[in-house]
Amino acid sequence: MSTPAIQISGLKKSYDNVHALNGVNIQIEQGQFFGLLGPNGAGKTTTINILTGLVRRDTGETNIMGKDTVKDYRFTRSHVGIAAQELSVDWFFPIEKLLYFQAGYYGIPAIKAKPQIDQLLDRMGLMEKKNSRLRQLSGGMKRRFQLAKALVHDPNIIILDEPTAGVDVELRHDLWQYLRDLHSDGKTILLTTHYIEEAELLCEKVAIIDAGKILKEGTPKELTRELGQSGITIHLSGYDKKLIPCLSEYTYTQEKNRLHFSVDDPDSSLPNIIKQISSCDIHIQSVESSSSSLEDVFLHLTGKGINQ
Repeated sequence: MSTPAIQISGLKKSYDNVHALNGVNIQIEQGQFFGLLGPNGAGKTTTINILTGLVRRDTGETNIMGKDTVKDYRFTRSHVGIAAQELSVDWFFPIEKLLYFQAGYYGIPAIKAKPQIDQLLDRMGLMEKKNSRLRQLSGGMKRRFQLAKALVHDPNIIILDEPTAGVDVELRHDLWQYLRDLHSDGKTILLTTHYIEEAELLCEKVAIIDAGKILKEGTPKELTRELGQSGITIHLSGYDKKLIPCLSEYTYTQEKNRLHFSVDDPDSSLPNIIKQISSCDIHIQSVESSSSSLEDVFLHLTGKGINQ
């Protein structure tokens, strides 16, 4: 069994007696796309700042590729590229120059860094802006630059802190596709987000965090099946009690000519339910199917919406 890309155990961090993290446990396998989903202030940024050495942990362990992020910080940081929310670069240099500086921090000479930098500038749509200063870029272009900066040393592990916050829809979808491409190339990605759709579309596994605690972890499908409220509603032209034995394997409620089925996976259950009803010579007037989302799961776990 391979060494986990990221291993967090019993992680705690407090600021002036306020618990930012209260015993966080996370394991991310190599090549996995992992989402840390929670509202602002849940502890997402604190977690990744501890992983990357920007914040000191109080207690607990944080390992990257089996190495402690404090004791073996040179090794662990060399394997990670981080696109943080906040920009922390010199605003007076052209962005191309800043990427060469970033490569230099990892011991990559300019001549070796050039192909990677050119590729990143081109892929992120920044080639025409390579001689521009950061303050001359739009908000969306600054986000693209942050991602290019994280990838300049071609790391195995990419940590993205709210990478699409505040960007327009077109750029968001473009960044999503690029992240899918990176994942297909075998990169391990840790994404923090408060966008439900982002986690559902991109992540293989999700941990829901709130008030410094991991509330639940699993694949998006596992979480919605376990804690969601998926169902099927069928309207009949006439209800007949002879339906009861036909549908004995299902849990459902009946109100006049309306049947509502509580099922984990509406898509897989619907064909058989229709088949059973039709076998009893009952006419189906209409069918409605509803599937739970991660937002339903979050609401179930916390009693509040993710943006509250």
